[in-house]
Amino acid sequence: MKKVSCYSSLILAVLITLPVFSQPQKIEALFYYYNSEASFESLKKNADKVSILAPGGYSVDEDGIVWGSVDSRVLKLARKHNVKIMPLIVNPGFDQEMLHKLLTNDVARKRAIKSMVGECQTHNYLGIQFDFENLNINDKELFTQFYKETAEALHTAGFQLSIAVVHRPEEYPGNTKYLKWLFKNWRAGYDLKALAEHGDFISVMTYSQHTRRTPPGPNAGVPWMTRNIEYFLQHVPPEKLSVGIPVASMHWYTAHDNERYHVNARSWSRSLSYSEAIGIVEQFDAEITWHEEQKVPYTFFENDGVFEYIFFEDARSFQHKFDLVQKYKLRGFSVWVAGVEDPKIWDILDEADLK
Repeated sequence: MKKVSCYSSLILAVLITLPVFSQPQKIEALFYYYNSEASFESLKKNADKVSILAPGGYSVDEDGIVWGSVDSRVLKLARKHNVKIMPLIVNPGFDQEMLHKLLTNDVARKRAIKSMVGECQTHNYLGIQFDFENLNINDKELFTQFYKETAEALHTAGFQLSIAVVHRPEEYPGNTKYLKWLFKNWRAGYDLKALAEHGDFISVMTYSQHTRRTPPGPNAGVPWMTRNIEYFLQHVPPEKLSVGIPVASMHWYTAHDNERYHVNARSWSRSLSYSEAIGIVEQFDAEITWHEEQKVPYTFFENDGVFEYIFFEDARSFQHKFDLVQKYKLRGFSVWVAGVEDPKIWDILDEADLK
């Protein structure tokens, strides 16, 4: 008996000293969905690589009246492939004044919350994602209260609540009036710690680093995305943070309009699908260059003497952004938007361990 006991003890000692291998990180793949045939075709081809689909389904006004729906084809397809549905609810046009009126009206908030719970019950959604933007800094506490009330109601009914939050790379507003404006109206109205505590997860919109309001530049350069992630992680646990990944390219050009009979020309930009961006490159015989620091491709070319710029999002840039999810052990990623991507990103996700 002593020999058996000694042998068992030896086996136990060996097992204790063996290295413990943790399970590979499972990553949640959230894809936003825009009502277009391109989005639907992308979903049909790749639904098995989508954890959560977030369609732009619902709107709410200052009286708390909620309206909208999700395409029935999308609901059927998602259920067939076991894809969870979490539609967005927005303040239409990102109307700041309307949102303020909603937040200050107890009856309106209750009416909106009741409708959100009802739609989740009717359609068996995973839950709802808030996409309220142009939120003024002075409405921070009111917005947090609305989010808390909604989360409590949805959780009680067995559903989830998440929120899409505008990017913010640091505590300080910034050193230009443009960044001060972003801070006051788009960034500082979110109490990140409270939102993480009350809701299920946060999708940080780490895209639109450069827009039609700025000079040409990346939709989301990796250094800037990294700063955003590190700032958010000061307030949000990694298991509740989903990093936004853009897949649309951006084209800067000279726009011409005729407002009130005054002829105006200005620099402008528009979003392009990957195939549209490549089509322009071919049209102008442009050369695509890889920006090693930003980890994005770009080009500029002459259009009858005036230079235009395109900053791309392709499979290579997607891989670098996807690597950040793994590096920081985040919950997952939130892609804007299905249907405009480089098709090769799906090859990358084929190799990923998705939820």
